[in-house]
Amino acid sequence: MAHAELSLLEQLSTNSAHYSDPLTRLDWQSLDANRPWLPDEAVSLFGLPEYDELSNALKVRLSQYEFTGFIQAGIWLEAIFIERLSKNLRHTQSTQELAYYLHEIREESGHSLMFLKLMEKSGLRLPGVWRHRPFVADFLGRHTPLNTTLFWLAVTIGEEVPDRLNRYVRTEGKDKVDNVIRQMCTLHIIDEARHIAHARSALEASLKHCSTLQRKLLTPLINLLIQQFVRTFYLPSADVYELAGLSHGKQWREMARRNPARRAFILKCLNPTLHMLRSHGFAVRDPQL
Repeated sequence: MAHAELSLLEQLSTNSAHYSDPLTRLDWQSLDANRPWLPDEAVSLFGLPEYDELSNALKVRLSQYEFTGFIQAGIWLEAIFIERLSKNLRHTQSTQELAYYLHEIREESGHSLMFLKLMEKSGLRLPGVWRHRPFVADFLGRHTPLNTTLFWLAVTIGEEVPDRLNRYVRTEGKDKVDNVIRQMCTLHIIDEARHIAHARSALEASLKHCSTLQRKLLTPLINLLIQQFVRTFYLPSADVYELAGLSHGKQWREMARRNPARRAFILKCLNPTLHMLRSHGFAVRDPQL
């Protein structure tokens, strides 16, 4: 491992050293069941006339269930990260690398426990934590050989796709969403900034040995990964709409999938990641629902 990579890992570990457990840091008692958990613009139906016709109570409930679906998908993804990081511990070649992976496992575990605590406190959850998981993304996440270009592409995309929504809630949610939710997103972003920095650094190092032909061959897989991650985190399941109080959930889901405002919102969130991939020679498409 190059000296620059070791220096980055050491710096990231130093920044992780003052760990703050989100279970004890968040003021769970102040969680308000009558406040939205997403800004209007981040709700899948925003921009449709049918959304404007919903009562305020229904809009609040929908935002809460959409965020619940979002964090439940986060539990699935972080379980993959923890599984792969744990298996990688015995392959570490330096104390810096070992320390960084242990910090990341602790942080990812804290995120998932934080999500579960929110479900417990609010009484909101979706049936089956592991339902509706994208097959290809799940398979590649669990079985792609460690430290390959495809592995770091999957990690980088998997980290960045949900991070963009967390950032939106943090920046645009002031006075619009419940403060506990905004604090939760802030804590998540701080940790993920280190994870993304590491993933991007590892990806850039692996790309030094990746030919133009290899990049071309990897591009269809990258497009599929982006599509599956986007659908998992940005297109709620039919259950979400029905639990929020909207009958015929499949119809509402299809309306969200065709919603031009939703597509524009997703593209705005994902543009930095798409630009990064294109700058590395991957001809990725704009994500589709």
